[in-house]
Amino acid sequence: MERYVLSVLVENHAGVLSRVSGLFSRRGYNIDSLTVCETHNPGQSRMTIVVKGDEYTLEQIEKQLSKLVEVISIERCDTKGTCQREMVLIKVKAAGETRAVIIETCNIFRAHIVDVAIDSVIVEATGSEEKIDSLILLLEPFGILELAKTGLTAMGRGDAIMK
Repeated sequence: MERYVLSVLVENHAGVLSRVSGLFSRRGYNIDSLTVCETHNPGQSRMTIVVKGDEYTLEQIEKQLSKLVEVISIERCDTKGTCQREMVLIKVKAAGETRAVIIETCNIFRAHIVDVAIDSVIVEATGSEEKIDSLILLLEPFGILELAKTGLTAMGRGDAIMK
């Protein structure tokens, strides 16, 4: 199964998210990641939806989405034509002697420590899924106490048009 990223521009009003997610559940499609936020135009929101399946499944999803009145546009986001990022917050055990190693690891990944407590730190990182996963893997030996990850967000590069 292939992974697909869809950028869906929708009208920004109550119930749209419910209708879109309901469409997926009624058809038996799973959403791997869903990020929604108002755009620079307050009347519109952008949904970045990550799904797995084959080309036929993706075509069916696009057809069903396009039938919804609130959907303005649907674009496929390929990895070459779009900038794709995730954000993560990771609370890590940070006893005195390991804190310096954690800080150095964060610096390598251009991650930021956004909160410091006596026995832990909260790390914020943005980047590709691979970068986020690698950071998590390197921080696991210190003891991850909590983790919160956003869904994928994507935007076309330069003048590139998403398909």
